[in-house]
Amino acid sequence: MISVMSQNSQKPPSKPFHSPFPNARSEGESDASSEEAKPVHQIAMPEALAGSGALDRLVATARDYARQATADNTNAAYAKDWAHFTSWCRRRGANALPPSPELIGLYIASCAAPEAKAPARSTRALSVSTIERRLSGIAWHYQQRGFALDRKDRHIATVLAGIRRKHARPPVQKEAVLAEDIIAMVATLGFDLRDLRDRAILLIGYAGGLRRSEIVSLDHGKDDTLDSGGWIEIQDDGAVLFLRGKTGWREVEIGRGSSELTCPVHALEQWLHFAKIDFGALFRRTSQDNRRVLDARLSDKHVARLIKQTVLAAGIRSDLPEAERLALFSGHSLRAGLASSADVDERYIQKQLGHASAEMTRRYQRRRDKFRVNLTKAAGL
Repeated sequence: MISVMSQNSQKPPSKPFHSPFPNARSEGESDASSEEAKPVHQIAMPEALAGSGALDRLVATARDYARQATADNTNAAYAKDWAHFTSWCRRRGANALPPSPELIGLYIASCAAPEAKAPARSTRALSVSTIERRLSGIAWHYQQRGFALDRKDRHIATVLAGIRRKHARPPVQKEAVLAEDIIAMVATLGFDLRDLRDRAILLIGYAGGLRRSEIVSLDHGKDDTLDSGGWIEIQDDGAVLFLRGKTGWREVEIGRGSSELTCPVHALEQWLHFAKIDFGALFRRTSQDNRRVLDARLSDKHVARLIKQTVLAAGIRSDLPEAERLALFSGHSLRAGLASSADVDERYIQKQLGHASAEMTRRYQRRRDKFRVNLTKAAGL
């Protein structure tokens, strides 16, 4: 049984003890809610130094670098994780600070099997992957506040192991957009500004095996914008994309296709020419009358909507109801499509997708020949 730690078992000597339960506060203890609400990335000036304008600017620069240590999407997800956890604590009269492994063990158990009397928004059981992500977000926020959360503590590790054992399911994979599919999808687009842009997005995203966030973060040139996630260089034989991904910077080579109608580099050149883009964000919004290009960078949500829209227009998986077809496809369908359609050595696909392991690449290969190597016959049977 998970026991509750006593006051003596907590060991952050420089900080007052906060019991996870109400009416058990130590003398002189302040409300933890103000500490919970403090922003993260609290880079401060050393106490031994006297403040100055130059040092203040340096502190601001350090804070900006600290914010960029993790991707914006990761920061947003971790913020939601922390907000959910602290809200759960408040509803039960518990303090989120300092970290209590017992309390977090109860929290992840509640996420896997919500109480019947919990608010309606909290009654849905979370998947194992979501619970693990929430635990990562909570640990990250504790670290930003100067605490260390021991995820190997038995109150957390054993509960999480039990949740995995009972509730773990194979991951739900999105349908891959295959070669014949992407050709049919771009055929539904016209040749006005918006369609030229969308054609380039689909073909570049497919041929590069890009995440939707990587597509919209591209700039025309290096260091064009502050929020750039990479840039392009168009050459005679194709285009080279310099991308800042999850695992650091990588180069993605996209060769020219066999037909101008389906060539990703030609589609990109057409978009840049007619949109008159030679600086800044590569993929941008267009005006309502579709006659001019605006400065605003596209949201990555546009890529997901575009894929769903063209899937329907092309009649892909028309054997299914529309709602099911929409649920099958997402931004990751482009990455899975390249991995499933390209008949090349697996190592080249792994490099293109930026995966650290071949095992991750195989998860994207929907049509991979699983019995290419027959160990049964090789063993003499």
